[in-house]
Amino acid sequence: MRRRVRDTKTTRLPALGPRGEGWVIVQLLMYGVVAVAGLRGRRWSPGARPATRVAGVVAGVAGGAMVVGGSVSLGHSLTPNPRPRAGAPLQDSGLYAIVRHPIYGGVMLTALAWSLWLSPAALGPTALTAAVLDLKSRREEAWLEERYPGYAGYRARVPKRFLPGAW
Repeated sequence: MRRRVRDTKTTRLPALGPRGEGWVIVQLLMYGVVAVAGLRGRRWSPGARPATRVAGVVAGVAGGAMVVGGSVSLGHSLTPNPRPRAGAPLQDSGLYAIVRHPIYGGVMLTALAWSLWLSPAALGPTALTAAVLDLKSRREEAWLEERYPGYAGYRARVPKRFLPGAW
């Protein structure tokens, strides 16, 4: 079965600034909503709490490892903006050989960890944060494809965007 690769050059997603700064602002606002929902929302029931706490720790450790690993791999190329830094090389090794956006995947997992540790009320904002990161990554990939001639091949070799074997 042949996998269809979407042409990101024709994305209709807005840039939200010359480097995509607006995407960063929306992302930060969503983190705030997740944080407040976790702190102010109804707590997990006592019966569910042991399982949600264990799952939260696992998600938090995995998410933190992905954020740190992805950040270290990018080095000086790291930027919160979706437009790649001028002169930055295409990173396709380390975690980037497994998923195309390990930092975004790690952020999603840490938001999930927060929700699982504190309150089910944070799950909705966590899902919306994942949706924002999904859209931001699509905008970023359009810019990556414009900048790097080999990006389409990389995207074909590494089909998962955020989580190994899942998404």
